Amino acid sequence: MTRLINARLVLPHTILDGDLTFDDTGIIAPAATTSDPAGDVLDCEGDFIIPGIIDLHTDNLERQVLPRVNARWPSRSAFIAHDAQCAVAGVTTVFDSLSLGDINGRDRIQTFEDGIDDLAELSAAGVLRAEHLLHLRCELIAPEMQELFEMVRDDKRLKPILRLVSLMDHSPGVGQYADIARWRKGRLGDGLTEIEIDVSLEEIRANRIEHLEKNRAYVQSFCRENHVALASHDDRLEEEVNRNHADGISIAEFPVSMTAARCAHALNMDVIAGAPNIVRGGSHSGNVNAMDLIRAGLVTALASDYVPSAMLEAAFCCVNQNALPLPDAIRLITDGPARIAGLTDRGRIEAGHRADLVQVHVHDGLPIVRRVWVGGRRVV
Repeated sequence: MTRLINARLVLPHTILDGDLTFDDTGIIAPAATTSDPAGDVLDCEGDFIIPGIIDLHTDNLERQVLPRVNARWPSRSAFIAHDAQCAVAGVTTVFDSLSLGDINGRDRIQTFEDGIDDLAELSAAGVLRAEHLLHLRCELIAPEMQELFEMVRDDKRLKPILRLVSLMDHSPGVGQYADIARWRKGRLGDGLTEIEIDVSLEEIRANRIEHLEKNRAYVQSFCRENHVALASHDDRLEEEVNRNHADGISIAEFPVSMTAARCAHALNMDVIAGAPNIVRGGSHSGNVNAMDLIRAGLVTALASDYVPSAMLEAAFCCVNQNALPLPDAIRLITDGPARIAGLTDRGRIEAGHRADLVQVHVHDGLPIVRRVWVGGRRVV
């Protein structure tokens, strides 16, 4: 038994000052057992204890694999660093979001190919701190998308941990990159010439015409047959959301406009917003401010996108800016994602649930992770 004393327990709808016990199997015990003197006793010194954070979408592995342009890091070392960064941020369940296709080269394809092998091997070896699941980000306009998807579909190590798939279209002129002038400016910043950008744009448009619909149908068929959750990505227009809903898609990931988020919410779709958007005070690509979506009551869950530590900080930003009370804010990074992903054994502090727990100290409004447990095992 492990007993946490002098804690402020963040429950789904309230905060309770008290103790918490979990047994040697890593399961939270009923409240009555907190008086049991046996086992380890840890003083939380008045810190918050929250459920382990569940991150449905993180590209953080890509940042570890390519810490600088043209400086690719050894893949397993990158994965270990990624795992450590998630754990110290209080993220106990990580959905590694790997891209099937890359419209700007091969970097993401190599990251996917290396990443799925590392995910399978390192998970089986028991050396990872967090629990890692798989989120396939399907670039619908990529010619190689189906071929890459089949690498997972045919791998017995990976199929059981494939829990989420999202449909992406990163074509200039739609979704996140609706502003083509802004997209061109970004490509110029990457070192391309105007002529090279024109050639790239024509190739992307041709691939979109040839591949988008057939790739979409392929992914939808797989998810329907295998009961895997399917999300849309970067929705901007009502007609996009309406089509997704009609096709049975129940999750709107990172809608880029208030219009799309309101439409998704009205259709009872889950809406996932980006935690970095909240921490930074707005979108890095000029799209809707996620805090506005929070205040409008449209968001079901937050995801880290590209900064694992943004999850916890974003929740406290919601509190500090009087957008949400703390239990509601914490649900956006715990119970909300758990429900979306069908993870019924975690996401809340409740007897019988996994002891995925995070001790959080708050300094001048800033949350600081002090201890982390995954299934009752301390990892930070």
